Amino acid sequence: MSGLVMPAPRADVLARRARIIADLRAIVPGEGVIDTEAEMRPFESDGVTAYRQLPLVVVLPSTTEQVSKVLAYANANGIPVVPRGAGTSLSGGALPLEDGILLGMGKFNRILDIDFANRTVVAQPGVTNLGITTAVAHEGFYYAPDPSSQIACTIGGNVGENSGGVHCLKYGLTTNNVLGVEMVLITGEVIRLGGKHLDSGGLDLLGLIVGSEGLLGVVTEVTVRILKKPETARAVLLGFPSSEAAGACVAAIIAAGIIPGGMEMMDKMMVHAAEAFLGAGYPLDVEALLIVELDGPEAEVNHLIDRVAEIGNGLGCMTLRASTSEEERVAFWAGRKAAFPAVGRISPDYLCMDGTIPRKALPLVLKRMEEMSEKYGLRCGNVFHAGDGNLHPLICYDANTPGELEKAEAFGADILLLCVEVGGVLTGEHGVGVEKRDLMPSMFNEIDLAHQERLKCAFDPEALLNPGKVFPVLHRCAELGRMHVSGGKLPFPDLPRF
Repeated sequence: MSGLVMPAPRADVLARRARIIADLRAIVPGEGVIDTEAEMRPFESDGVTAYRQLPLVVVLPSTTEQVSKVLAYANANGIPVVPRGAGTSLSGGALPLEDGILLGMGKFNRILDIDFANRTVVAQPGVTNLGITTAVAHEGFYYAPDPSSQIACTIGGNVGENSGGVHCLKYGLTTNNVLGVEMVLITGEVIRLGGKHLDSGGLDLLGLIVGSEGLLGVVTEVTVRILKKPETARAVLLGFPSSEAAGACVAAIIAAGIIPGGMEMMDKMMVHAAEAFLGAGYPLDVEALLIVELDGPEAEVNHLIDRVAEIGNGLGCMTLRASTSEEERVAFWAGRKAAFPAVGRISPDYLCMDGTIPRKALPLVLKRMEEMSEKYGLRCGNVFHAGDGNLHPLICYDANTPGELEKAEAFGADILLLCVEVGGVLTGEHGVGVEKRDLMPSMFNEIDLAHQERLKCAFDPEALLNPGKVFPVLHRCAELGRMHVSGGKLPFPDLPRF
């Protein structure tokens, strides 16, 4: 796995494999347990196919009770568990473990409640992102977060990674649109956090769970907020002679107080790839393309389009085209959302990175990435959520050429380190997983990471849930709880000791 180091498999667990499989079949009967190599092969990786590992066994529960019993069994027998949604993760978050149960949540695929009065939907975690919008579209509602993989990715996976999408600039990420979850802890206990109400008293544990990457529990139900579709929505294509000019336009639009429904940027390589793949009507004579969507009342949208055009023209915009119909608006976005598969036609393999930077740093970062591309001798296409600075560089390589995967990984690491250098972060919506795990010390010091691990210890004391992800160095919870003695004196000597 290209030098990736994962926790050493537990020999005692491997030795008990046959017994474990039999016990799990008693909990999840029928076709709920998969244990042959051929049948487990589809589960060996997620969207980061450079990293592969067959699990100990695959379990496909269909009820919360079964999830509870599986986790309680794993906890009692010291068996790691890796939760998995649709497997579209782009950070290796669902990479299995040789000694671990791969807990697939695909059978949790029902919408349980639609409440238009409260503007909420209660769904099982295996419901696709787009499936929620489809279920409420007949009443003019939709679910705002819309990752490019929305046709396949699940709401449970979205919760795990705090996914975003092209419209998260104005309407927020998953964490801003999830109101509640039902979750099973590693002990088998079932808890509920939040609900249909707007906010809860006490600590914001729901905010902790969204984006926790399967480290704290397994979500079995999600309550999300749905929104009424805006009266009018129009998209504008703005072509520029350079990526730097397009980046400057992004900053200028936000600085002018305009918050688009979505604002995406594609460089020349990605524009050509998407146009060849889908025929969205993109201009091919530009170095960078912005897609800016304005939504709201018709008069406001028309006024904002004029303002965006004025800003773009002032920064050297070469071509400007506003959608004149809903079909044309959808076509503009279809090209952007097909960008990832489009790269598959021009490169046998690619790594999709995910870092976030301050908007003002866009021109600098784009220039530095061009230099890195020359340094490593690998092509890199850029397509990203420009409005909030969430970059998705696509590094092209050929896994059949010795050394190219390693070069692509080093190139990607340099991009992420650059994001941190300019005041950004390692991930925007794909999560840390294994892909960015070993870069965490570039952003957090030992104290920061230790406190994050202590939170995991509160939920999962034996580190059985998704071990080997997020944290670069694994500690036993007992290590993190050691009492520090300085100068022979206990801290806070007045406090009672138990």
